[in-house]
Amino acid sequence: MRFVKSLAGAALAALLPLASLPAAPLDAVPAAPSSYATQATVLSATWANGRLVAVGDHGMVLLSDDRGRSFRQAGSVPLSSPLTGVSFVDAKQGWAVGHWGAILNSSDGGDSWQLQRLSSEEDRPLFAVHFFNARQGVAVGLWSLVLTTDDGGKTWTEQALQAPPGYSRADLNLLGLFADHHGNLFATAERGQVLRSDDQGKTWRYLDTGYEGTLWSGAVLADGTLLVGGQRGTLLHGSADGQQWQRVSLESKSSITDVAVSGRQVVVVGLDGLMVRSGDGGLSFMEQHTADGVSLTAALLDANDNPVLFSRRGVVPVQPQ
Repeated sequence: MRFVKSLAGAALAALLPLASLPAAPLDAVPAAPSSYATQATVLSATWANGRLVAVGDHGMVLLSDDRGRSFRQAGSVPLSSPLTGVSFVDAKQGWAVGHWGAILNSSDGGDSWQLQRLSSEEDRPLFAVHFFNARQGVAVGLWSLVLTTDDGGKTWTEQALQAPPGYSRADLNLLGLFADHHGNLFATAERGQVLRSDDQGKTWRYLDTGYEGTLWSGAVLADGTLLVGGQRGTLLHGSADGQQWQRVSLESKSSITDVAVSGRQVVVVGLDGLMVRSGDGGLSFMEQHTADGVSLTAALLDANDNPVLFSRRGVVPVQPQ
């Protein structure tokens, strides 16, 4: 029997339950309202125009309309298992993914959610989701699971991946998704692999970074080059075509969990309160740790390029500017 933990679960030392195949059938139980929702582990966050939407443990969805200074819990979420990824294309239309291969859709900016997909007899988690527009989207997860949709998530098609070079089968865990301005999509994965798709997730090719560990997340920098992060403080800067990679020198060995970019501003976060920032598009970085050392799980940059941070303990309070 093989076991694997989701992105945040692996990085945060068994934070989430183990996922295995097969598993007992799941009964979909709605997420419960909680006065402690802002203290639940956040696993992914995004902007829905001016609104901030964050998802995490226990099917929690948090919404903020003041750039992360205050949050409220979404009123209707049909599933209480962990949500690990979220993507919005505008102020209304968004999707979230999670354990049991769950895919949820919102058409009101995250206030309420509807279940589009649930694999109730097989806990094969989805770890990340990206929508290019209101119809075309991609979700990835456990053991090279790739799902695509061309109708806004009404139907999903599993795409077969070829095995990575030197291996007999495609079984890498695909952990993060990010795209460039040309519509090219990238997935971070195990064994130092980054996958690239130029056709909205239908076909993929492997980009070998030269690193042998797991890469959790990534982003495209302002100049079109790639920045990916993963285990043991690994931060790699790659060319736009993904053929040339250089390691960014960091003192910390704390694993990197998220990368956020806004123009030439870059923020990288990780375990043990790690935060690495660049104001010159990734040419140079400044490394620091939060005062409490709490493990950071997700990050965004607001309209003023101020970081909004999330952790295993939930929302990190926004510091006065």
